[in-house]
Amino acid sequence: MQIIPFSRNFAWFNPKVWKVINIVVNCGRKWYIFVSDSKEPSNVKNLIGMYECKVDAKGRLMLPSGLKRQLAAELQEGFVLKRSVFNTCLELHTLKEWNGVMAEVNQLNRFVKKNNDFIRRFTAGVRMVDADATARIQIPKDLIHFASIEKQLVLASVGNVVEIWDKKQYEKVVNDPEVDFGALAEEVMGNSTNTSDDD
Repeated sequence: MQIIPFSRNFAWFNPKVWKVINIVVNCGRKWYIFVSDSKEPSNVKNLIGMYECKVDAKGRLMLPSGLKRQLAAELQEGFVLKRSVFNTCLELHTLKEWNGVMAEVNQLNRFVKKNNDFIRRFTAGVRMVDADATARIQIPKDLIHFASIEKQLVLASVGNVVEIWDKKQYEKVVNDPEVDFGALAEEVMGNSTNTSDDD
């Protein structure tokens, strides 16, 4: 959020700026304009929980009740299912969240080869999936093969995405003895809050 002081004569603003103006506040003798840096208000849905379930022989998966409650508003819109970039699992995105991801991807210059290669690989195997009346979704065979899915699944909420894992693969990754989670947490999150002795 930018805070820009300005006088009552503000005709110098580009007309496009007015489309993102949220609030104009009169504070005593000065006026302030509040301009949002984002196109839309942040409305990130942070999902919660890890769930164990099964996939049937046809690749159909019924969303657990805990996820159904959290995704009640999105069940009618459908979801996007894709391969994970870093792991042998799948990612289930809400349509709104996926559109936000692709808005960033679409800003890449397609005339740069590595950008084009990335987009092609990133979107490989992406599927739109709809939930039926019982909140059941169909996992395509190629994605089942990619994630080495057998029968027992783990659905792990990771921020605003649900990762779909074969249970054996999930346990292998989260219990990897070569990963020191304490050290990883310190490296990733240790400097996330800046403190100063001068304050």
